[in-house]
Amino acid sequence: MNTKQLKAYAPQARRDFIAAVTDRAAFLGLTAKEVGSVAQGGDVAVISGRAYPKEVAAQREKLVERILRDGFERVMEAMAYTWFNRLAAIRYMELHGYLDHGYRVLSHPEGRSTPEILEHATQIDFPGLDSTRVVELKLEGTRDEELYRLLLLAQCHALHRAMPFLFEKLDDETELLLPDGLLRTDSLIRQLVESIEESAWEDIEIIGWLYQFYISEKKDEVIGKVVKSEDIPAATQLFTPNWIVKYMVQNSLGAQWLATYPESPLRREMEYYIEPAEQTKEVNAQLAAITPRSLNPEELTLIDPACGSGHILVEAYDLFKAIYLERGYRQRDLPQLILEKNLFGLDIDERAAQLTGFALMMKGRADDRRLFQRGVKLNVLALVDSAGFNAEGLAKGVELGDHGLKPGDLTELKRLFEHATTFGSLIQVPEELGEKLPALKQLSETTSQDLFVAEALKQLGPLVQQAELLAAHYDSVVANPPYMGNKFMSPLLKEFASNNFAASKSDLFAASAEGFLTFVKPRGSIGLMTPFTWMFLKSHESLRGRILENNTLQSLIQPEYHAFFDSAYVPVCTFVLQKVHTPGYDASFIKLSDFYGAEAQPQKTLEAIANPDCGWLFHARPDDFTKIPGSPLAYWASEAVRESFSEHLDVSAVAETKAGLTTGDNTIFQKCWHEPNVVEICFSAPSREHAKTSGCTWFPCNSGGQFRKWYGNHETVVNWLNDGEEIRTFASPSGRLKASPRSMDKYFLESVTWNKISSGSFTVRLSPAGHIFDDTGQSSFARQAKQLGALLLCLGASSSDLFLQFLSPTLSYNKGDISRIPIPTEFAELDASLAGPLVALAKDDWDAYERSWDFQSLPLLTASTD
Repeated sequence: MNTKQLKAYAPQARRDFIAAVTDRAAFLGLTAKEVGSVAQGGDVAVISGRAYPKEVAAQREKLVERILRDGFERVMEAMAYTWFNRLAAIRYMELHGYLDHGYRVLSHPEGRSTPEILEHATQIDFPGLDSTRVVELKLEGTRDEELYRLLLLAQCHALHRAMPFLFEKLDDETELLLPDGLLRTDSLIRQLVESIEESAWEDIEIIGWLYQFYISEKKDEVIGKVVKSEDIPAATQLFTPNWIVKYMVQNSLGAQWLATYPESPLRREMEYYIEPAEQTKEVNAQLAAITPRSLNPEELTLIDPACGSGHILVEAYDLFKAIYLERGYRQRDLPQLILEKNLFGLDIDERAAQLTGFALMMKGRADDRRLFQRGVKLNVLALVDSAGFNAEGLAKGVELGDHGLKPGDLTELKRLFEHATTFGSLIQVPEELGEKLPALKQLSETTSQDLFVAEALKQLGPLVQQAELLAAHYDSVVANPPYMGNKFMSPLLKEFASNNFAASKSDLFAASAEGFLTFVKPRGSIGLMTPFTWMFLKSHESLRGRILENNTLQSLIQPEYHAFFDSAYVPVCTFVLQKVHTPGYDASFIKLSDFYGAEAQPQKTLEAIANPDCGWLFHARPDDFTKIPGSPLAYWASEAVRESFSEHLDVSAVAETKAGLTTGDNTIFQKCWHEPNVVEICFSAPSREHAKTSGCTWFPCNSGGQFRKWYGNHETVVNWLNDGEEIRTFASPSGRLKASPRSMDKYFLESVTWNKISSGSFTVRLSPAGHIFDDTGQSSFARQAKQLGALLLCLGASSSDLFLQFLSPTLSYNKGDISRIPIPTEFAELDASLAGPLVALAKDDWDAYERSWDFQSLPLLTASTD
C-alpha cells in the first residue's frame, strides 16, 4: 500500500479533530478552565445562553463526569479519536457498498460537494429517525447543515447493533461533540474525502495505517521519556508490515494445519510458509508423537494479546477461511464462525480495539452481506481498570453463596485489574480465581432492582470477560508486543515487570514474550515480532535460555534495519516457536541484513523460501546455540566457530574486562586535551594516589573515538581533581543524571581499550598507564601484566571481529561480549613482544600530527632529503 497520502493526512487530521471537538465543547460551556452550569425548566435545558432539549443536559452531565475524572485534554483527545474512527469506518463502508440504504454518507459518487445521502434524505428509514422532522428540514431548504447532522447521527445509531464497540447506543454523550460545519468545503469530512483517493480504501489495511499515522505525533511527544500509563499505546504502537504478519500467521496456525494434513492444498496459498528442514529419524519420531491426527476448525483458536488495529487478526481470518473452505463449509457461514469461535484480541487502547473489531467485521461483511443483522459477538476487548468497581457493595447486595462465591473472590478480581490499562496482557489470572470465573460470569448476568447493585453487576461483566480471555489457552498466539526499555517505564510498571518477569524485566517486549507463552496450549505455537536484541544481548540471556530450553524455535527471519520504511531504523526479528522442546530439531533462519530497504525484505524472503540455496537461508539446531557462551542465536555460525567457543579459553580467563566512568554530564567534566591550561593536566599518573597528590585537575580519559587500531584516540581529558570529588558527588538539578565512577581500582593502569559503539569492524588499542576510561572506552586488563601484549594481539586479530558477529551483531561492543571472545588455549605461550612493533607504528602515526599531546613536528619537515 502506498502510504504517502495517509502519512500526510492523518497527523494533521488529529490536530484538526481535537480542535473541532474542543470548539464544540466550548459551545456547550465546557473548557479546560470550567465546566459551567445548566439551567433546566420543563423540557428545556439552557446551556451558555442557548436552549436545548432536556436530554442534552443528561448527555452533557456524562461529559462533565468524564472531564472531572480524566481531565479535559485527555477527554477531548479521546472524543476526537472516536469521531475520527467513526468517520473513517463510514468512509470505508460507503465505498464498499456495505451501508444498507446504498447511499454515500460522506461523499457523492459523482464528486459533488454535497453528500449523496442528503439528496435522498426522505427515502432513508433509520430506526428511531424522526421522518417528519427530516421532511420538514428538507422542505425548508436552508437547513441542510442541521439535516445532515441529524442523518449522520442516525447512521451511527443504525450501526450500533452490528458494531456497538465503535458506534455507541442512542444518546451517548459522544454525539454532543460531533463537530460543527460538516458541510463546509473545509470541513473535517471534506478533508477526509479529498485527502485520500478512493483506491486507497480498497484494502482494510488502510485502517491500521491511518491509526499508525494518526498517533505518530503523539508518539514523538512521549518517546524517549518515562511513559505515563495513558501514553503507553502511543509510545509502543508499531504497525506490523503485511509480509511479517503473513509469515507469523502462516508459520504458526498454518504450520499446525499442515503438520496434521501435509497434503493440504493450503500449502500453495501460504507464500510465506517456510518448509521445515529435513530432520533426523529421531526428530521425526518425536514430531509424529506430538502431532494430532485430526483437527476441528471450529475448535482452533488464535489470539493477538496486543492487537492494535487488528492487522494480525485480519490475516488470520483469511487463513481460517481457507481452512474452513477446504473442509467443505459454506462461505456465508464462515464469518460468524471465525469471528465468534476462532479469533481473539486484547489491547489496552480502547480506540485500537474499536478498529480491530471494525476491521474484522469488514472482513466478515465481504463474505456475508447479512452479517450486520446476525448479532455477532466479537472476542476483542479493550482492557478496563477495576477502580470504579464496588466489590464490597456488590458482595453485600447479592447472595454470593447461591453462586458458590465468597466476597474475597470479588475483591481478588478487583485487585487483579486495578491497573489493567497499564499492565495489559501481562496480567496473569491466578488458578484459583480462574476456577471461579464461570460462577462470576453467571453472577454478572443476573439482574437487580437495586440501582447500586445493578451498576456493580454492569461493571463486573467486562472484568469477568477479560479475565476469561486472559485465563484461556490458545492453539496459536501471534503478536507484535510493545517495545519499551525499563528506564522509560513508570515506577508502577517497572515494579510489576520486576516482580512478575524477573528474567525479562529489562524491556516490555521481553516480558510480553515470556508472558504470552503462558497463553499457548502445550504443543501450540507462538509467532512474534520483536527487537532482535533478545537474540544476542547478555541482558536477555536468561530469557533466551528459558525459551530455548522449554520450546522449539522453528524458524526466524532477521530483517535489515529498514524493514518498515527506508527512513526508519528499527532492528527487529520475527520468529515462530512451538511450545514443546524437541531435542535436535533443525530450524530455518533467513538473514536479510545485506538487503537494504523495506521493499527488498519481502522480496528476498520469498526468494529464500523458493530457493533454499540462495545463500541467506540457514539451517541450525537451536540446541547447538548453547555451545556459545550466553547462547546467542548465532544461526549463521559454522560448526568450526561454535567449536571454538567450547574448546578454547575466552578472554575472561586471562583478563578483567570493565566498563568505566560515567560522569553524569560530559559537557561539564570532559574536555578536549587542548582546552584546559596544560599545566592543569597530568598525562602520566601511575595510580589514583599519585593523581590525587599531583594537584592536577585533568587526566587523560579513553572515550572511544574514530576508527583506529593498536594506538591512538588520546584526545579527551576528565576532571578527576582530588580523586574525582566533584564527579563522585554529582547529580543534575532534575536528579535524572547521576555520576557512576565504576571500576576505580583500574584507573591509570595499562590496558587494552576499544570503542563501545562502532558501525565498523572491532578494533583495539593499547592504553598506556596514566589513563582513566569511561563507558564508551571500555577496557580489558591482563591478570598478569606481562601478558598485556598477548591480550592486545588476540583482541586485535580479525578472528575477534568474526566472533563478535555472533556474540553481539549490533553496533555495541560491551564488556560482557568482549570477555567471551575465544582465545588460543596456548595463550600463556604467546610472544607478547610481537605487539611492540604494531603499537610503535601506530604511535608514530598518531604523534605525527598536532592532535597528539606528544606531537613534536610534522613528518614532512623532518624527513630526510637523501
